[in-house]
Amino acid sequence: MRLFGRKDAEEEGGESREDGIAGFWEWWQEARPRLDSLVAAGEAGGLEDLLAPAVAAIDPGLVWEVAPGRNAAHALVVTSAGDAELRPLAHRWAGAAPPADLLWEFHPSRQASPQAVELTVDVGGFEFALDKLTLGLRVPRNQPRVDVSAYHPIFGELDEDTRMEATLLALDWLLGEDDVARWVGEITAATFEPIDAVAAAHLPAVVADLASGYDEEQWVLLEGQTAGGAPLVATARYPLRPVDYPLFDQHIEITLPYAHRDEAGLPIGESLTALRDFEERLAARLLKLRDDAVLAAHLSAEGQRVIHVYADPTGDAAIHAKELIVSWEEGEPRVDVATDAGWIAVSPFLS
Repeated sequence: MRLFGRKDAEEEGGESREDGIAGFWEWWQEARPRLDSLVAAGEAGGLEDLLAPAVAAIDPGLVWEVAPGRNAAHALVVTSAGDAELRPLAHRWAGAAPPADLLWEFHPSRQASPQAVELTVDVGGFEFALDKLTLGLRVPRNQPRVDVSAYHPIFGELDEDTRMEATLLALDWLLGEDDVARWVGEITAATFEPIDAVAAAHLPAVVADLASGYDEEQWVLLEGQTAGGAPLVATARYPLRPVDYPLFDQHIEITLPYAHRDEAGLPIGESLTALRDFEERLAARLLKLRDDAVLAAHLSAEGQRVIHVYADPTGDAAIHAKELIVSWEEGEPRVDVATDAGWIAVSPFLS
């Protein structure tokens, strides 16, 4: 059985999201006997009547699904469906869930199905069987993603939106929703089979091979210009993706003005040494907080170093940042803290 909630993106509930999560799990305990009986009887309509308003009470943008479980008989999935702003909420919902049992387990994203290629669903009145899905796969040079062109014999009978919805569902079944976000780049739902297409079952192996090249921590050095045309140098974690840190929706921006700079406004001499020392001390703090914060990127331009840290707001990363800047002696340092679930502040560096 597989059920989908609808996204109603613009509505807002009257209570906080934290209260909504707590309220959902209180409701779940009360409604559990009824839910168990409905799922045992295969009564999809009854499940939807109960679950849809309960999930919408957390946030109307969340999507829910009942699917076969990995270890339990059934899995309740409440997902952001790719909406970066809602991903932390879905993960906090799952983090507050009761322990899994023989009947139910809980996930904040769609999970890969071991029987993916055996699955068949109705799409637009046509039989969408994954064993007939083929994929054209291309890995752009030096990119941590694979572009996918999907083809199924029924795609010629479907409109563009329905073809894409079916393709995204198939990719979630094959890889799991989070790995689609991590490793899949451009997605096309084609009405003609791509040249050199392979069976969809090969996608997980291709992605696993791609991912193996990024097992170790990597950083990339970038050069560019500010909006005003001044030279800019940046260093960013690579690949850099919010899906890897779903609870880190607090953006901590540390600004350090430096006194010694070259004609381009970039740090030199004593300032460069002081900046390196500060970042070493910051890295040591973040290492202790590695489950709560991550250094995403830093950039230098026009006499300022700006350091971007993302953190779980329930942790102490912002406090540590404010403690560290007290020792900075070159100008007036600043720490700005804001909510940024989509990592908009570092969007040029996302990969």
